[in-house]
Formats: sequence, C-alpha cells, structure tokens
Amino acid sequence: MKIVLIIAVLAALVPKNLLAQLAESSLAPGILLEDLTWVEAERVLTPDTVVVIPLGAQAKEHGPHLKLKNDWLTAEYLKRRIRERADVVIAPTLNYGYYPAFLEYPGSTSLRLETARDLVVDICRSLAEYGPRRFYVINTGVSTIRALEPAAEILAAEGIVLHYTDILEITGPIEKKLATQEGGTHADEIETSMMLYIAPDTVEMTRAVKDFNPDRPGPLTRDPQGRGVYSPTGTWGDPTLATLDKGRQITESLVEGILAEIEDLRSSAVPGPAGVNSGRGSAYD
Repeated sequence: MKIVLIIAVLAALVPKNLLAQLAESSLAPGILLEDLTWVEAERVLTPDTVVVIPLGAQAKEHGPHLKLKNDWLTAEYLKRRIRERADVVIAPTLNYGYYPAFLEYPGSTSLRLETARDLVVDICRSLAEYGPRRFYVINTGVSTIRALEPAAEILAAEGIVLHYTDILEITGPIEKKLATQEGGTHADEIETSMMLYIAPDTVEMTRAVKDFNPDRPGPLTRDPQGRGVYSPTGTWGDPTLATLDKGRQITESLVEGILAEIEDLRSSAVPGPAGVNSGRGSAYD
C-alpha cells in the first residue's frame, strides 16, 4: 500500500506533458543516438540500420516575422515525427550548413560549401565504421543540396549511400494546389504556413509583409541596386497569405514523403568502392 502511495505521489509531481513525452518515447520505433551509451550504440548500429541526420539552420534569416532558428525548429519537428514511425537511428541535428544567399541579413551564418560537404561526409564515415551504410539527411534547406550532392558522390565511392530531402520536390504538388501568392520560396506563404502548424508561437504575423521582386540571379540583397534578388525584408514571397490549414497539409505531405524516401533507402543496394555495386548482404552492406 505504501509503495502504491509513493508512486501516486511521484506521478503527481511529474508534469503531465513530461509523462506524455516519456510514454511517447518508450513507444517510438526510432532511437536517438545521443541518448545512448556507447555499449547501447554498438547494438543498434548494424549494417541494416538506416541513420537519419536532421539538418536545419539555427542562425539564418527568415524575414521580420520568423525566427533565425526557423529551419532548426522544422528539422527538430520532422525528427520527432520520423522517430514516431520509422525504425531508424537519429543522429544529433546539424544546426549549421551552406546558406550563402542570406548573409546580408545580420545573424545569418553559412559554412563554406566544402566545409558543409565535409561535415556530412565525416559524420557518415565515422558512423559507417560501426556498421551502417545507409544515411538519410532530413534536409530543410534548398542551397544545402549544393553541399549534399557532392557529399553523396564522395560517400558512394566508399560504399556508403547518402540520400537527402529535396523539400521543393516533395512538397511541389501540394504547394501548386494550395499556394495563392504570386511567387516565392523563402519565408513566404508556404514556409510561414508550415510554421503556423509546427511552431505557431514563433510566428509574428503582424510583422509579415509581401516582398516579391523580379527574380535576378544571385542571393537575396537589401540593396535595390545590388547583385541578386532585391528583398529589403529578407522575405521572398507573400507570407500574409499563410494559414494554419495550408501548413498542416504541406507539413503532413512532407512527413509522408520523407518516410517513403527512408523506406526506399532501406531496400536500396549499397555500392562497393569505385562504383562496384555490392547489393544487400555484401561485405559493404
């Protein structure tokens, strides 16, 4: 009787949201690498394991209405959703990447392309030493693909498969159906709608303004005479058209698309060194 009373008292002291998180964590098929000991990591990092690497900037401008950590919030959200449904090992989120188009806006930070590429290569190489040969980057950016593509090529030559999210490709069909803005791809109607669904408390809609000028080659620029796309606010599109319902539909479509790509990766063949296809069950699997 005393034991039951003690348990009841302890349960009452633990916040309800924490209890829900603990219950959710125990039921999720995905595993957070950071929560393991090395002994536990050795058991789960096998040749059949798919390792997921979330990638989202924590210091990148998103107009006057969204936080610098916008992409990181998205990556963390997607990480949680994927963990709930996929049998994967999830590595710590990468909060820096290749974002050269936003450097005129204070706080924005970018790695050099070679640095961003090698960061991913080195992480995959390290973890591959313990068994895994299949890696998936939950990629929340667009310019980041310019670093991920050569990273995948380098790793393929070493018998390691790297796939990554092309967010515009996955959400393209649903965006065409829902978007009403004239155009845009950054802190716009689509991205702002997603954040109204993912993290509404981080969105300041009273500060959202349409900022869509003719597209010119180059990064965003605050200088009307500068090289690139003129954007005094750092927005490219019309975030004032964003809605929670649009965000729900786009985000859920993105989650399903990522899950499908992870399952495709799980069954994909693993190349041997120098492009020799070894297939599943080989020495490089």
